[in-house]
Amino acid sequence: MSIPWQRYADDHARTVDTMTAALLFPAFLFGSEVHVPGAEQPDVVGPTIALAAVSCAAIFWQRSRPRTVVAVTTACAAVASALGILFTPLLLGPLMLALHRVALATDRRTARRCLLSALAVLVTTALLLDPLHHPWPLDTLSPAAWLLLPVAVGNASRLRGAYLEAVQARAEYAERSREEEARHRVAEERMRIARELHDVVAHHLALANAQAGTAAHLARTHPAQVEKILTDLAGTTSSALREMKATVGLLRRADDPDAPLAPSPGLGQLPELTETFESAGLTVHVTTEGDARPLTPGVDLTAYRIVQEALTNVTKHARVQAAHVRLRFRADHLTITVTDDGTSTTATAPAPGHGFGLIGMRERARSVGGALKAGHRLEGGFEVTTRLPLYPCAPDHEATASDHEERTP
Repeated sequence: MSIPWQRYADDHARTVDTMTAALLFPAFLFGSEVHVPGAEQPDVVGPTIALAAVSCAAIFWQRSRPRTVVAVTTACAAVASALGILFTPLLLGPLMLALHRVALATDRRTARRCLLSALAVLVTTALLLDPLHHPWPLDTLSPAAWLLLPVAVGNASRLRGAYLEAVQARAEYAERSREEEARHRVAEERMRIARELHDVVAHHLALANAQAGTAAHLARTHPAQVEKILTDLAGTTSSALREMKATVGLLRRADDPDAPLAPSPGLGQLPELTETFESAGLTVHVTTEGDARPLTPGVDLTAYRIVQEALTNVTKHARVQAAHVRLRFRADHLTITVTDDGTSTTATAPAPGHGFGLIGMRERARSVGGALKAGHRLEGGFEVTTRLPLYPCAPDHEATASDHEERTP
C-alpha cells in the first residue's frame, strides 16, 4: 500500500533518480559557497565540481547498492570538509538521500551502522583536516543533526509500510478464513441433516415394510390381527412424517410460514411476496419477458426462494427504496435477475454468524441444474442473476383422472 507519488517513483525510478541528481548537483555547488562570516573562502572550484559530480552520479545506484552509495557520498563529503568547505544540508544532500534509502531498504541496525560510520568519518575528517578550523559545533553537531533526520524518516516510513502490509495480509487472511469457515459450516450442516434423514427414513421404512409384510401374510389366516397391524403402520408413517418435518424444517428460514400442509411456494406467489416487502418500505417492480410456462415443483420453489433471498438482501444491505425483478422465459431455461440501484454492502462471503445467503442461493440453483452469479454493477448497486433449466412438467394428476373418468363408459 503506497500513496500515488510513491507508486510513480517506483514505476519511473530512472527518471526520478535523474531529476534528483540534477537538483542535488547545483545544491552541492551552492552549499560549497556557504561559509562562516569573516572566515576565509577556499578557492577549490574545480575539486568541488568533481566531488559534486561523483556524489550525485552515485545516486543512480542507490536502489541497487544503497550501502555503497552511502560510502561514496560520505567520502565526497569528507574530502569537501578537508578542502575547507563547511558542512551544510545542501552539501550533505546526496549523503542524506543515500542514508534515507538505506533506512527504507534495510533494517534498523544496518541504517544505524551506516549513520554512525558516516558521522565518524565526517567528524574525524572535519576535526583533524579542516584547514579553516571551523567552530567545533559546526563540524560535529551540525552533520549529526542533518544526517539523523533522513534515517529517522526512513525508518518511520519503512515501519509504516510494514504495518500497512501486515494489516492488508491479516485482512486477506480473515477473508479467506471466513470463506473457508462458511464452506465448512455448510458442509457440516449437510452431513448432519443427511445423517438424520438417513436414520429417519431407513428406520421407519424398514419398520413399515415389516409391518406391511406381516399384514399381507396374516390377511387370510388371521384377519383380526391385520387391523391392529395396519393401525400401527399408520402410526409409523405418521411418526416418520413428523420427524422428517422436524429435520427438514431446520433448513427453513425463521420467518417462513409454518404451513406444512400447504403447497410449496412458487413464482405464482410473487405478488404476495412483493406485498410483504412493500410493507417493509421496498417497492419491487416485476417484469416478465417471453411466454410464461408452468415450472416443475423443484424449479418453481428454487426460483421463488432465490427471489425471496435476493430481495431480503436488498432490504438488509442496500440503501434503496426500489428493486427490480426480471423473469426471462426461453425455450429451455428461465433467467431471473434481481437488481437494485443503490449503494450495496453485500459481500460474496458472509460474515460469521450472519447467515449464508449467497451461498444458499448458489446451492439452490445448483441443486436443480442451474447456476447463479452475483456482484456489484458498474453503474452502481448489486445484481443477482440466476439461470434455471426448464424441464417438461408431468401432467396434472386431477386432470388425468378426470379425463380417464370421461373416457370410461
